[in-house]
Amino acid sequence: MRTEALNRVRLVFALFDVNGNGVLEAADFELMADRVRDAVPGAEAAAQEAMAAAFRRYWDTLVEELDTDGDGRVDFDEYVACVLVPERFEGAAAEFAGALSTVGDLRGDGRVGRAEFVALMIAIGFAPANIQALFDALGPDEEDRVASEAWDASIREYYQPDADGTVGDLLVAAPAG
Repeated sequence: MRTEALNRVRLVFALFDVNGNGVLEAADFELMADRVRDAVPGAEAAAQEAMAAAFRRYWDTLVEELDTDGDGRVDFDEYVACVLVPERFEGAAAEFAGALSTVGDLRGDGRVGRAEFVALMIAIGFAPANIQALFDALGPDEEDRVASEAWDASIREYYQPDADGTVGDLLVAAPAG
């Protein structure tokens, strides 16, 4: 496993541990889903529900794959054992990526504006400067919008254990400025 992949996963674990108790629990994913849903109040209800469902599937995949003692909690070592193994986590990651990029597409035209992108990524907990760097790397058009497809692909790539030099690595970098 590449160091870059481990750093990406370490950051996401910390962000998903919403209550900061060092383990992931179902409540963390419900809180995160609420934050993301609240970040784009103009999103269609179906897209918001798909996003909440993606958070639930993400959690369900983790707990089903990893919670061998049945305590409803996943620690960092358990988390890494699942999310960086594509055959165990690929479906949940793809659903999450699709739902997140869709909920930000307020016009339904396959593009996400900077304001929605930033709001969603801040709701997840990423550093604002890193969010801006990622958005710029995704190649915004003249209306300052990026392709949902490109964002979706960058999210899925984020969880690939052998990927390095990905645009998602910008989220892990020390915030600029």
